[in-house]
Amino acid sequence: MNFIFISPQFPHTYWQFCRKLKDNGVNVLGIADAPYESLRQELKDSLTEYYRVENMECYDQMFKAVAFLSYKYGKIDWIESNNEYWLEQDARLRTDFNVTTGIQSDRIGFIKEKSEMKKIYQDNGIPTARQQKVSEGLDASLKFCGKCGYPVIAKPDVGVGAGGTHKIHDEQELRTFFKSYADGKYVIEEFVTGEICSYDAIINNLGEAIFESMTVWPPSIMDIVNKKLDLSYYVAKEIPEPLSVIGRETVKAFGVVNRFVHLEFFRLDKARKNLGDVGDFVALEVNMRPAGGYTPDMINFAHSTDVYKIWADMVAFGKSKLAKSSQHDAGNALSTAWQDEYFCVFASRRDIYEYVHSHEEILERYGGSMVMCERMPEILSGAMGNQMYTVKLKKEEEKDEFIRFVHEKK
Repeated sequence: MNFIFISPQFPHTYWQFCRKLKDNGVNVLGIADAPYESLRQELKDSLTEYYRVENMECYDQMFKAVAFLSYKYGKIDWIESNNEYWLEQDARLRTDFNVTTGIQSDRIGFIKEKSEMKKIYQDNGIPTARQQKVSEGLDASLKFCGKCGYPVIAKPDVGVGAGGTHKIHDEQELRTFFKSYADGKYVIEEFVTGEICSYDAIINNLGEAIFESMTVWPPSIMDIVNKKLDLSYYVAKEIPEPLSVIGRETVKAFGVVNRFVHLEFFRLDKARKNLGDVGDFVALEVNMRPAGGYTPDMINFAHSTDVYKIWADMVAFGKSKLAKSSQHDAGNALSTAWQDEYFCVFASRRDIYEYVHSHEEILERYGGSMVMCERMPEILSGAMGNQMYTVKLKKEEEKDEFIRFVHEKK
């Protein structure tokens, strides 16, 4: 099997996807713009060949790279980056080279454009906030806001995280927004509050989840980015059955196969007409790749497992003996009992603030529970802070105390 891994060096933990593929007998071929000598040794050891392009944004260069590797190694079976930024290009390369194991160009709109996602949710009866395209004009948006009520959220139709997102509180702010952003590339959405809970799962070629987990995020990533607030989030010990059910329904609705997915839902903090009661899950958006940053590693720490291997097993064999899920399936070795489960908790700091407890005090108090401690890459620091600490803890109250200890300011 020939697997082309696009940009395998970023995030730096992604070398583990390549290593597990190689361990399964897969021929792993890397394409990126980083100099070969800059790659970490573990990644070099996992690749059969590395093809460097000058500019990954240039499709001609990427096409030529795939064509060369195809000529040298034969038919390409997989092309994948597991990275949001390259999903559209991944799909185009698959389509042009007839690689059928992943999303094709004619389906990319449903996973990149929030307005197209919304149609899938609505057509399949999955509860989701109401939405309006800015391209339909100011009058249509005024009418929409009259039905939903203020505030509303305006966000790019295609975008990652909270970049470019605005909270609009009244008609005057809506009119001001239209003067700057009425270019047809935004959507306006009903404002929904609650925790963001992600359904993180590995889906096999039959569209079945062979692994499931839940990550709980703060209610407003937008405020964290725009107001430069501290970030904390955690991977839960177990996944609630309602989230598992709506996650699988979403996987089926979008026709997902052969992927690691990160599907986001609101867990309502108050009842909302036509959406649900307190505690119900409401669809936010789909992401057809692993959760960002170091979340895959956090999932491993929370469940004492290896999602890199489970994913690589899915690619090579369609199942994995390591897979764990709330669904029992002897054929895939799924189990209702997760052994050695923890809350894996991430808390980060920003260099612009002064904190009560020093770096050394954090290490002294939580060193025995610490699983990651490092500076965040600059490209991720806007959303995730500058210095991160990640621990695994047994009790919910320990989780809350850790976050308080790291974030307490002078």
